Amino acid sequence: MSYNLGDEDLDARLHQLVRDAVAGEPDDDTDDRLVGEILVSGLKMLRDNNDRGNLKLTNSALKEMRYAFLIFSKYQHIPKVTMYGSARTAEDAPNYKLAAEFARMMAEDEGWMVVTGAGPGIMRAGNQGAGIEKSFGVAIRLPFEASNNEFLHESRLINFKYFFTRKLMFVKESDAFVMFPGGFGTQDEAFELLTLVQTGKAPLAPIVLLDAPGTGYWDAWRSFVEVLLKQGMISPHDFNLFFHTNDPGAARDEILRFYGNYHSQRYVEGKLVIRMKQGPTTAQLAELNEEFAGIVVSGAIETTAMSEHEARDGDNPELDRIKFHFNRRDIGMLRQMVNRINGWVTES
Repeated sequence: MSYNLGDEDLDARLHQLVRDAVAGEPDDDTDDRLVGEILVSGLKMLRDNNDRGNLKLTNSALKEMRYAFLIFSKYQHIPKVTMYGSARTAEDAPNYKLAAEFARMMAEDEGWMVVTGAGPGIMRAGNQGAGIEKSFGVAIRLPFEASNNEFLHESRLINFKYFFTRKLMFVKESDAFVMFPGGFGTQDEAFELLTLVQTGKAPLAPIVLLDAPGTGYWDAWRSFVEVLLKQGMISPHDFNLFFHTNDPGAARDEILRFYGNYHSQRYVEGKLVIRMKQGPTTAQLAELNEEFAGIVVSGAIETTAMSEHEARDGDNPELDRIKFHFNRRDIGMLRQMVNRINGWVTES
């Protein structure tokens, strides 16, 4: 059932408005339909007699997302790592120096770009280490925090009114995440990121907990998380979702190893398709089916050609693929499967 205003004349005029705005007749009008539905939502909010505050919130959030999508779209071909951590970390602190060195490694040695919250402390260290040309700043407007750090170019600095739109960009636009010690905000971001991945609302990605030797921040955090495990609130396999180290080189290697063979995932007609550079041998496929049978609802893990849905979207046709009916629950074990897939490259 189509999503519309329920008025044939108004819906036709709205459709024509979208067509006139893009000035053309594309082969696939899916994008036009989606934009039309965005307009329908706005008009329905007006019909619903929404409070003006709701209208302002929706309007600001949509404008923020549109602008952020535009900025990041210019750099889609470059991998990015988001760095989280305290705005209050001093420049002479061990964790500041660690963050700067990690960012330098990723930007200078590996060609990645670094995304931070644009502020002082760990954020400044990340942008300083990466350098202005390799840095993004995803800032939040707060009445009590310092201004954006000086290691950001205005063309890659995005200011947000709302935390939820800002946090969306951190997760959506990055290929890896490194958490440094921080306060409530860092804890919020760490648990939200883990929740999104654990529930399948965000794709698998390397999540690294990095702190300076002897500071003990993530050791204390892990002790708390182990309480959650003991009380049955998380699964033992959820510990596969993150990696803790005191070594910036090990953090870098964890990120690069994750993409050693694995590329991406997508659901097609109810089955999970995993794309990779090098597909399995017959023996490797048999090993996957034996080790990960518990996360397969029905059938087996099998190699597959690119689906029609992927072909229509031009979705990485050059990659090998496996597919299976995933239970969508045991994400920690799925992360372990990615480790096995990446092991095929190191073994060959």
